[in-house]
Amino acid sequence: MKSRTTTGASIDKTEKGYILRIPSGDSSAYRFAQIDDYFGLARKNFPHHSLTLSLRARTSASSLSGTWGFGLWNDPFGMSLGFGGNKFRLPTLPNAAWFFGASKENYLSFQYDYPANGFIAQSFRSPKFHPYLILAGLAFPFRKIQTRRYLSEVIVEDSCALSVDPTQWHDYKLEWNQERVIWYVDDNKIFESSVSPKPPLGLVIWIDNQFASFTPDGKLSFGVLENQESWLEIADLELNK
Repeated sequence: MKSRTTTGASIDKTEKGYILRIPSGDSSAYRFAQIDDYFGLARKNFPHHSLTLSLRARTSASSLSGTWGFGLWNDPFGMSLGFGGNKFRLPTLPNAAWFFGASKENYLSFQYDYPANGFIAQSFRSPKFHPYLILAGLAFPFRKIQTRRYLSEVIVEDSCALSVDPTQWHDYKLEWNQERVIWYVDDNKIFESSVSPKPPLGLVIWIDNQFASFTPDGKLSFGVLENQESWLEIADLELNK
């Protein structure tokens, strides 16, 4: 497990886990704190082909500016959408299963009838796709609606909105194998999906002030947001393969 932060952010050890904290600031700088187990690896060498993740978590506010969460993904953007100084890798289509929090500036669904922000249980399954085709499709504004429509056909997605107060301690569990994904909150199964992301994936736990939006009308935007000091606290982290 690697811990990574930007200037002024921190990851502090607690008796049973960690607090990931980002400082307050304006929209001129990216701020993030992240724990993961794939840093420095090529995507083909990410460590997980199935996993049960369980932890307890709470946040500093019910709505945080940016994104936060915990789960599994293939790091499809590779550069935190251009922020954070991560090692360069070409983009790919997303494979992910996670508990995901996103502020209202985000629009993170390729479908028309799935939640695109808020607190979500979400999964994506995507085929291999040449990265230069992705870049070419996004490079021309008049093609962005067509690009989004095509992505909505090739990226299989499933999700549900969570009616959970994230500022209170809750037990979260994610069971992922190559057939299905199951999400639990406080030992209650709250969502199950056959949309299982393609392995290998890496574990990620993070909080940041970033947003990304690709709306149904083809408007593409991303950047960083002004934010108050914010934190995500986790405890009793367990990984079972």
